[in-house]
Amino acid sequence: MGEFMINNLAPIMFASMILFLLVGFPVAFALAANGILFALIGVQLGLLGPQLFQALPDRIFGIMSNDTLLAIPFFTFMGLILERSGMAEDLLETIGQLFGPLRGGLAFAVIFVGALLAATTGVVAASVISMGLISLPIMLRYGYDTRLATGVIAASGTLAQIIPPSLVLIIMADQLGKSVGDLYAGAFIPGLTLTGFYVAYVVLVAIFKPRWVPALPLAARTLRGGSLLLRVLTTLVPPLLLIFLVLGTIFLGIATPTEGGAMGATGALLMALARRRLSLQLLKQAMDTTAKLTTFVVFILVGARVFSLTFYGVDGHRWVEHLLTGLPGGEVGFLVVVNVLVFLLAFFLDFFELSFIVVPLLGPVAQSLGIDLIWFGVLLAVNMQTSFMHPPFGFALFYLRSVAPAAVKTTDIYRGAIPFVGIQIIMIGVLISFPQLVTFGLDKDVKVDLDAVQIDMPASDYGTPAGSEDAAGQAVRDAMKEDQSK
Repeated sequence: MGEFMINNLAPIMFASMILFLLVGFPVAFALAANGILFALIGVQLGLLGPQLFQALPDRIFGIMSNDTLLAIPFFTFMGLILERSGMAEDLLETIGQLFGPLRGGLAFAVIFVGALLAATTGVVAASVISMGLISLPIMLRYGYDTRLATGVIAASGTLAQIIPPSLVLIIMADQLGKSVGDLYAGAFIPGLTLTGFYVAYVVLVAIFKPRWVPALPLAARTLRGGSLLLRVLTTLVPPLLLIFLVLGTIFLGIATPTEGGAMGATGALLMALARRRLSLQLLKQAMDTTAKLTTFVVFILVGARVFSLTFYGVDGHRWVEHLLTGLPGGEVGFLVVVNVLVFLLAFFLDFFELSFIVVPLLGPVAQSLGIDLIWFGVLLAVNMQTSFMHPPFGFALFYLRSVAPAAVKTTDIYRGAIPFVGIQIIMIGVLISFPQLVTFGLDKDVKVDLDAVQIDMPASDYGTPAGSEDAAGQAVRDAMKEDQSK
């Protein structure tokens, strides 16, 4: 038994962690408990030394001193202030009037506003709850199919998962050791493409099921002509300015994501103040929710670091690497298996848990196979987006259920989500087939012809042996070639 444990401690540890999570034990404590328990077992079996525990304080302090994670409370606070300041309500009302004469106009408005909210808040809960409270009763009142209405709202709210400044992209960048700005730049076009797929689906429904998406009645169009255009401008300009303040400064290299988040939070406060909706109660609610979410993230990250310390100590990362690199099909086989695995795990785990548990194990394997980690991170983020839409555990469905009228059945919400989960799966296939959607705007590695590099070495006062400069220069070039090949 002891020999079996020594040879298989890593897979046993991984299976134990999955079992804890399926039982419903809190994720942060399940990870930490598994890490400490198997560390003690490893010490008893002689696989690990007791000095392993001395590394824990340093790893936990590394979390607390990580500047990248500071962006999470900033963007969360910004999203909550905007949601409570009435921006979503004004956007939905104005864009709904703009698209009202079209079949499916209200659905188009929800998708468009969902993309705008995603680009300003980055918080799925805020987007889904806002649109569920405001637009769902209106869509049902004017005869929209219940399943389509709920599906559009839930799916549009989850765009905050992939369109920057997404919280999951911040965490993904931290776990993959990449720049948040690069992840944001890589995810921008896929986010817009997915939005376009949602619009295309509504267009198809309007063509083949016109009764599901009626146009807004003339009596309901309260804004017309010049007043509607003026209203569109005054409603759209502030959020667009905020998007530039946050994302524009990050993409242009003027600000880091943390600094961009701080400016966004300040801009949200100014917008709420301009609308005369900033109050002490609103501030208290936003800060309280921000503190809870940030604490939740940090606790999971601490538990994940404790787990990974032991898991790496028993060579669990090598076990995972051998398991995944030995799959048939090479890189394609790896991508297929990984995406299926993440899709299935998303039925039970949310994107925070997947990011902290699964991504650190997959990242090194992807890198060893020569896969671009920015593209890989965006691909996983789109896949994890399905975790919000999976019946019956999708969080976006729970958020919508909490604010939907009692007449809306839970089964209708679940059935309405299924087509949009299918669209997200199609988007995963598109990203695998066309990685240029992610890598298009990223800086390319500069290729240097190392054979053409000239290395001039100043002569020593004591003289240099003939030919030593050439030999030294060749040695440096050989070393550079070796580094470049790695």
